[in-house]
Amino acid sequence: MKILLVILSYIGLGLSIIPSVLVFLGKMDMQTNTTLMAFGMVLWFGTSPFWINSKTDKDNATDN
Repeated sequence: MKILLVILSYIGLGLSIIPSVLVFLGKMDMQTNTTLMAFGMVLWFGTSPFWINSKTDKDNATDN
């Protein structure tokens, strides 16, 4: 499950960065950029908090 969250988070991060570069290069219009970046932002902020600060099994063993 965690690996799925990581993959979805990085897809969201890519959708937040790549469209801006494509607009700068003139390959994409602003409306498409806005839509993709909004979707990427929701995907990144919706999935990343669940795995970024999660402890590993080794960390959990030392806490007990």
